Amino acid sequence: MSQPYVPAQTPPTGQPSGLKDLFNGVGYLLRGIAWMMRHPAQWLFGLIPALIVLAGYVTGLVFLAFQIDDLAGWVTWFADDWSGTARTWARAVAGTAIYGASLFLAVLTFTAVTLLVGDPFYEAIAVRVEESQGGAPPEPDVPLLVQIGRAIKDAVLLGVIAVTFAVVFFLCGFLPVIGQTVVPLVAAVVSGYFLAGELTSVALERRGIRRTERFARLKANRPLAIGFGAATFLVFLIPLGAVLAMPGAVAGGTLLARERLAGPPQAREALVTPGDGGSAWND
Repeated sequence: MSQPYVPAQTPPTGQPSGLKDLFNGVGYLLRGIAWMMRHPAQWLFGLIPALIVLAGYVTGLVFLAFQIDDLAGWVTWFADDWSGTARTWARAVAGTAIYGASLFLAVLTFTAVTLLVGDPFYEAIAVRVEESQGGAPPEPDVPLLVQIGRAIKDAVLLGVIAVTFAVVFFLCGFLPVIGQTVVPLVAAVVSGYFLAGELTSVALERRGIRRTERFARLKANRPLAIGFGAATFLVFLIPLGAVLAMPGAVAGGTLLARERLAGPPQAREALVTPGDGGSAWND
C-alpha cells in the first residue's frame, strides 16, 4: 500500500559552495544506486527497457567500428597526397574523433531514448522512490497522447543538441593535445549537464515542471547537476554500465529532483546535503 503524499519541510537557507555541490551531485547517484541495491526487484524491472535500447546502440557502434577506416579516409581527403606517416597520423586522429563523437552522442541520447521507450517502467520506479521518501505527488491530469508527444519532442530536441555538440567536439578533436585532453573533459561536463536534465525529468514532469523550467532550475544548481550527471556519464562509459546503472540513475535523479529542484523558485539555492535522509523541499 502506497504512503500518502506528504510535502517536505522547507529547507534551511544558505548557499552551498560550488565544490561541495559538485560532490553532493555525485552523492545523489550513489544514493540512487544504493536504493536499487535495497530493492533488487525494481532494479531488474528497470533493466528491461535499457537492454532493449542497448541492443540497438551496440549494433550501430559495432557497425561504425568496422567502417571507421573508410570514414576517416573520407573526412581527411585533403591528406591523400601527404607522406605516409602524416597521412596515417591524420586518419588516426580523424578515426578517434569520429568514434569519440559517436560515443558521446550515444551516451547522451541513450538516456533520452531509454526513458522514452521505458517511460512506464521508470515512472513506476520514480513513484516507488518517492513513496519511500514520504509519498509521491499525484499523477498530472494530462492525456497520455500529450505526454507521449512531449516526450518525443524533448527527445528530438536533445538529439539535435547532442548532434551539434558532437560535431563541435569532433572538430576540436583535431587540435593537438587539447583535442585528446581538454575536449573529453568538456564533453563529460556537457553530457553530464544534459543527462541530469533527462534523469530528473520523470519526477519534475510529474510536478508539472516542463523542459524550459527544468533546465532553468538546473542552471540555478549547475555544480550539483554537473556532479550528478558527469558521474553518471562516466559510469555509462563502462561496458554495460549504462544498462546496469540506468535504474539507479533514475532513482538518483528522482531524489535530486525531489530534494533540490522541485521547490519554489525563490528557495532553489537552499542547502541540502545528500544522505541526510528524506526530502528537503516542499513538493
